Amino acid sequence: MLKRHARAACTALAAAGLLLAAAGGATAGPAPAAPTAGTSAAATLRTAEAPPELLAALQRDLGLTPTQAKARLAHEAEAGATAARLRDRLGAAFAGAWVDGADAATLTVATTRAADTAAIRAAGARAAVVTRTLADLDAAQAVLDRAADAGTPVRYADPRTNRLVVEETRAGAAARLLAATGTDAALVTVVRTAEAPRPLYDLRGGDAYYMNGSGRCSVGFPVTKGTVNGFATAGHCGRAGTTTTGFNQVAQGSFQASVFPGNDMAWVAANAQWTATPYVKGSGGANVQVTGSVLQPVGSSVCRSGSTTGWHCGTVQQHNTSVTYPEGTISGVTRTTVCAEPGDSGGSYISGSQAQGVTSGGSGNCSSGGTTFFQPLNPILSAYGLTLKTTGSGPGPGPGPGDPEPGGTWKAGTVYATGASVTHGGATYRCLQGHQAQTGWEPPAVPALWQRV
Repeated sequence: MLKRHARAACTALAAAGLLLAAAGGATAGPAPAAPTAGTSAAATLRTAEAPPELLAALQRDLGLTPTQAKARLAHEAEAGATAARLRDRLGAAFAGAWVDGADAATLTVATTRAADTAAIRAAGARAAVVTRTLADLDAAQAVLDRAADAGTPVRYADPRTNRLVVEETRAGAAARLLAATGTDAALVTVVRTAEAPRPLYDLRGGDAYYMNGSGRCSVGFPVTKGTVNGFATAGHCGRAGTTTTGFNQVAQGSFQASVFPGNDMAWVAANAQWTATPYVKGSGGANVQVTGSVLQPVGSSVCRSGSTTGWHCGTVQQHNTSVTYPEGTISGVTRTTVCAEPGDSGGSYISGSQAQGVTSGGSGNCSSGGTTFFQPLNPILSAYGLTLKTTGSGPGPGPGPGDPEPGGTWKAGTVYATGASVTHGGATYRCLQGHQAQTGWEPPAVPALWQRV
């Protein structure tokens, strides 16, 4: 936990959307097709509209050229949509997916059925045939989570090796955990680490706020609930009833709900002096727009904004990671290579223009580098009935001023998890990538997010 001068209170939620795990034995396939216009995933997520500040940070932190930075955002959007469609098609045999390459042009999808490789390659991805499904790894990880302690603070499924990884701070801690749970050592890679994660204690995303006039954290993403403005943030920053002041020390609001440990989520309702904006504080204080909340796949670029260290970028390493802090275990967080320091807690993680989550905890710092975890945002929106503040509707036309709404169960503002089913205009659709629905993102208009069944 990296909270600045304040008592902990943290929570994480099972990651909605694409959890990618698997590995080894990749079979080469054709490179993914270049993103197309119209209803392509890149168009849906507006990657071409990425602001210069975000592109500059990707170039700085990932060592990219300007062309690579632009291409990477487009490729990541297409890879997420392709992986989601293949996950739906492969069903129980799905073993994960990830992107590689400076511009994320290579997507690999893993399966436990050799017969699936042709379909994977036909979709433009590389195929990997592995022995364990994603469900197998999830089940084994859940067993470890129940018995883990601070000696084995981080556990996750490695998407490239089709194994679980257990980080240990003391020699023999992982071996004792495996023995206590009866877990086969052949399933696990043990990594020795010198640093243990801690929550990042410390109405634009990334701006500072203060709890009860003392401890400092960072705004995650501005939201609304009915007519109330507020923001999502980390649960360890405060409990329900904790009062907040803004970056300018003006009375701001109070925590309405908070969970930690278990998950690391909370939301703050602001008073009438504060208005939610659809922006995250980027490099040099510039506004970075937020247009949606589609969770991006493993290997994707992601940038973080926080009130201590500002704007830094890295990549997504694993979704659905479990972390044991001194205060307890949280599950379902995403592990990244982005650095953070105390006071950055609760701050924004964004990929392109898509909100990803709020800073939870980590290790290291922004001088020598580190590992940081974020609580995915969609579960926070769903749990508390919040609506993410965005810069406008999606790419679809939607009903005109005098047009009737098509019948169905799809509804703007609802958070849909991967696999959810809705009806719209007389047809049934299945959700491919978890997101909060918005006007213009009706299922027929966004095949990157919905598949007609």
